[in-house]
Amino acid sequence: MKKLTRRATLLGAGGAIGWGLSDLLRADLPTYAGANRIIPPTGEKILNDASGLSATPIHKHQRFSESDQALVDRIRGELKEARAAGRPLNVGAARHSMGAQAIPRDGTAITFENSGVEIDSSSQSYHAHAGARWSDVIAALDPKGWSPKVMQSNNDFGLAATYSVNAHGWPVPYGPMGSTVRSLRMVLPSGDLVTCSPTENADLFNLGMGGYGLIGVVVDMEVEMVKNSRLVPTFDLMDASEFAASFKKAIEDPEVTMAYGRLNVERESFFQKALLITYRETDDQENLPAAAGSGWMAHAASRIYRAQLGNEALKSFRWWNETSVGPALGGGEVTRNSLINEPVVTLDDRNPDRTDILHEHFVGFDAFDGFLGACREVIPASYQEFLNVTLRYVAQDDQSVLSFARVPRIAAVMSFSQELTQRGEADQARMTRDLIDRIVDIGGAYYLPYRPHATLDQLTKAYPRAEEFSIAKRDLDPDLVLRNNLWDQYLGRL
Repeated sequence: MKKLTRRATLLGAGGAIGWGLSDLLRADLPTYAGANRIIPPTGEKILNDASGLSATPIHKHQRFSESDQALVDRIRGELKEARAAGRPLNVGAARHSMGAQAIPRDGTAITFENSGVEIDSSSQSYHAHAGARWSDVIAALDPKGWSPKVMQSNNDFGLAATYSVNAHGWPVPYGPMGSTVRSLRMVLPSGDLVTCSPTENADLFNLGMGGYGLIGVVVDMEVEMVKNSRLVPTFDLMDASEFAASFKKAIEDPEVTMAYGRLNVERESFFQKALLITYRETDDQENLPAAAGSGWMAHAASRIYRAQLGNEALKSFRWWNETSVGPALGGGEVTRNSLINEPVVTLDDRNPDRTDILHEHFVGFDAFDGFLGACREVIPASYQEFLNVTLRYVAQDDQSVLSFARVPRIAAVMSFSQELTQRGEADQARMTRDLIDRIVDIGGAYYLPYRPHATLDQLTKAYPRAEEFSIAKRDLDPDLVLRNNLWDQYLGRL
């Protein structure tokens, strides 16, 4: 691969593909400059998200702890007020998105803090208020021997938010979490309270699943659960080119209940090796221990994870640790709930000069080699610090209008450490667009909750029903009360 200087890339690469630095730092993107340093504004009327780059002015921020009819009445009141004032409204939970997808500019931001969870063992489901976090669900289900069927990683996030962004987990062989929702209640922009499910008001259910809160405000949900179980892992190291076939074989094995993969990230051998981790139930399923939190190994791994920043030797050491030491020390039995009961803070970065940025891309099993090739050519030359990639499975999703898995796909969750500078933001934007182009060309898609660097054309290619979603949204919400940056920057322009 030919090496490029940063100056050559900044001045030349943009023109070669039709857009340059001025396009990357568009005025409608929430970036703020103090010289070259990005300094986001703060204050009571400013709301940000996990990127630290989405500081957005709001009218007010409300926290709702009510449930049932009291919650419905309060939602209706806020919708009525917002509509009369011509202001947008949007609901969030952890706001772990990275491009203001849960923030209404100059509008009313609502955070749900109602966390009730009730179990119905006879129907193998649980009823949860929209503000419940996954940690609340595990705390309620675990003592009774149950576990979420599909849960977003990590446990900090809200249930309704998980449905609204169509997030998935790593239990197999399932699709997004929304496919495990049996029914929900939603307040529409009109104020009407409706019950939605795959069979009742299915059009609304499918629009809301991955609709980023633009269709209605979810009140509560009935969600499927499975038995908690004791599991034991298997670790298989292989060439990256062998991963897709091995992963597919593992998914098709009925004894495998959890599975994920990793790729090595050293620049010299980038994405050449893969590690496949699978979990199977043990013979002994009696007297399961209570779900644990982060163990010492998770915290030790976090230290190594952070230390690899800018250090190729430590990236190699981390890969050796994951493929050799980790299996030796962490290859024992563990419960399903303990595996998924992990907070984001385990990998938290407290460096004020940098921020963690996530990507997620979805490719079919047959396109995985093309994905590897695209990443090898784009990422190492991007001047971004690449820290990790986790490979998960997502079953075909024919429900969500904004589905990212029109066929069964491998999901690649990528973590970058980005400088909080205009240069770092421009490099990230350029790399993101280049990578999306390559992945969409092989039939893949990218995930919408992250930095808003994609072009509108890239979004419509990755999500061919986006215009259909936009039309349905306008029919349901002609005053456009429910809005956020995903609508303002993308879907509202269709």
